[in-house]
Amino acid sequence: MAGIYIHIPFCKKACHYCNFHFSTQLKYIDQFTKAIIQEIEIQKNYLSAPIETLYFGGGTPSLLPMDDFHKILDKLRTVYSLNTAIEFTMEANPDDIHPNQVKAWKEAGVNRLSIGIQSFQPAALQWMNRAHTTEQAHEAIRVAQGEGIGNISIDLIYGTPHLTNDALRADLDIINQYQIQHLSCYALTVEDKTALHTMIQNKKMDPVHPEQQAAHFDIITNYTEEMGMEHYEISNFSKPGFRSKHNSNYWKGIPYLGLGPSAHSYNKNTRQWNVANNQLYFSTLEKNELPFEIEQLPLATKYNEYIMISLRCMEGFSLQYILHNFGPEFHAHTLKVTQGFLAKNWLNETSQGYTLTKSAKFFADGIASDFFWIAQ
Repeated sequence: MAGIYIHIPFCKKACHYCNFHFSTQLKYIDQFTKAIIQEIEIQKNYLSAPIETLYFGGGTPSLLPMDDFHKILDKLRTVYSLNTAIEFTMEANPDDIHPNQVKAWKEAGVNRLSIGIQSFQPAALQWMNRAHTTEQAHEAIRVAQGEGIGNISIDLIYGTPHLTNDALRADLDIINQYQIQHLSCYALTVEDKTALHTMIQNKKMDPVHPEQQAAHFDIITNYTEEMGMEHYEISNFSKPGFRSKHNSNYWKGIPYLGLGPSAHSYNKNTRQWNVANNQLYFSTLEKNELPFEIEQLPLATKYNEYIMISLRCMEGFSLQYILHNFGPEFHAHTLKVTQGFLAKNWLNETSQGYTLTKSAKFFADGIASDFFWIAQ
């Protein structure tokens, strides 16, 4: 099986923290649609397996007019073999979710909504420069559920300077009250070249405090456990049976195709990524050429990625898998590092392999870096 990701590079406004590729120039949507249809044609042989998941992300995919949405879908269905039981996710902002819109998405095949709420706190939304209000966030959930969307994911951001522990618990209370099936929680990251980075540098906003983020992470993991959610990846929680198949396939190393400016693709041996520039993307595809860069993935890179992803997931990593797929040198290296983290009580041994202990999960990326194979 394989997956397809479509990057819709448009937003109404720029959130202060965002470093994803997007543009607020909505007048270029028609040009984008023509370009991505051309890219679909050029990339028709990239994947050979039937498509199991389809994911419209961004940016703000919910801004895409239905005519353009159908043009892209029609081309996808013409070119690729789509599994009849496909998981079809649409990322949407609350202010774009209305009954007729949800009906139209459902009729087109969308069966999973990922709603970018980020917070239910008015002050937090204003601080992030979000386009929606708290009332619109509530209404979006009610509309989606009322129109029969039975698989809803909500994004929250924690660790912002103004977010108190009680406010975070209040957000989680709301998630629980609505019986949301899936939750993605992301620690606020101050990325270079974002408005947030500039404002913190100029002392117009308070900096991020790692201790506060760690405390928020503990609140989230404890609360979601009480809600009966699986903490199946560091930032992702789900009711049983509602894991994101699309993202899970990324983490399992299953091939995927990324379409649109800045989108990445992976086929087990190479990774490629499209240019993060809308006009260059448009003009290159007008010449029937692909605007991308590509890298071969050496064994050490594959190993490092396996370790990093596995430690973020609840199943962890397997020494037998490493021995079979990477060889005895990598196996011996992993075993040595593993022993050190077992002594610190940062790893658990299971029937499947090794997983992070609860107290170590907040430090997953740092722990993974200690396992990385550095070429001599």
